[in-house]
Amino acid sequence: MAPGPISPIKQGHIQDVQELRKFEPNIIPERFIRDIQERPAPATPLISSSDIPTIDLSKLLKGNRDELLQLATACEEWGFFQVINHGIALNLLENIEGQAMEFFRLPLEEKQKYAMAPGTVQGYGQAFVFSEHQKLDWCNMFALGITPEYLRNPLLWPNKPANFSNTVEIYSKEVRKLCKNLLKYIALSLGLKEDLFEEAFGAAVQAVRMNYYPPCSRPDLVLGLSPHSDGSALTVLQQGKGCSVGLQILKDDKWVPVQPIPNALVINIGDTMEVVTNGRYKSVEHRAVTHKHTDRLSLVTFYAPSYDIELGPMPEFVDKNNPCKYRRYNHGEYSKHYVANKLQGKRTLEFAKIPIKN
Repeated sequence: MAPGPISPIKQGHIQDVQELRKFEPNIIPERFIRDIQERPAPATPLISSSDIPTIDLSKLLKGNRDELLQLATACEEWGFFQVINHGIALNLLENIEGQAMEFFRLPLEEKQKYAMAPGTVQGYGQAFVFSEHQKLDWCNMFALGITPEYLRNPLLWPNKPANFSNTVEIYSKEVRKLCKNLLKYIALSLGLKEDLFEEAFGAAVQAVRMNYYPPCSRPDLVLGLSPHSDGSALTVLQQGKGCSVGLQILKDDKWVPVQPIPNALVINIGDTMEVVTNGRYKSVEHRAVTHKHTDRLSLVTFYAPSYDIELGPMPEFVDKNNPCKYRRYNHGEYSKHYVANKLQGKRTLEFAKIPIKN
């Protein structure tokens, strides 16, 4: 998570959506109401959520060739997949979910002890808000830098719930193992040596963000989270059990809801992977919608290269038929660029694109 802004940012008053829901359940303030073209239309996708690929990590670990081919298809055609038999203990998934919900249920004054400073992405509040007139997401966030150690702000690690910090530590280590495994098999799916990405990315940056979406009386007017792609190499998403279906991905210009598979984790390709594969594996735009009667919790882990690393398309993906689409850049500079812009589709990736010559 990159450092905060140099110049002050005027965000205007940001109302806490849980408090809104508690005290004025039928009121949708103007700043949350989206312009007509941004509002979520009723889901009538031509693509079923059941079409989203499912990858069995246990089969990959056993060297199953068919599963590796399926992983390649998932990355190339979807950029999203759900992973089962991922090796993370189910009681740990339940524990982190329980701790997150306990945190969001704390009184507002307790959560505000860990308030997110304007223009930053750690703490409690809303990230990616840069003006007093910007439309807001129907969401409360709590985010923490995990590794390297210098990314951590100890003042933002809560004392309540009592087991919160310890559970986040254990969970993050397990998700880190999963990301390393997935990157190994993603490399193999491309015909590359298995440790290529781990070597190229250096000491990986890892962060966790918890998103809580209260019910909304007019889900047709708001968005839980604005459309965006992730700046990471990989993103791991845990969707809360029994929550409303809120995640949607953009596939063939249609928004497709991602129906959670019990105990599975959702994986998506980030901008970094798109750059290093020269567009072979693309990051995918996604968003969150709300529900009229049911809340939703999601836990998101971002796994990205070291801020010191210089990135660009790997030579294996560049030839006369596939010219270089992205310039080389420092990943820390890209991360600063990412957190200094509002979520707006894949626009932040313009930072790295080489202009097409007419």
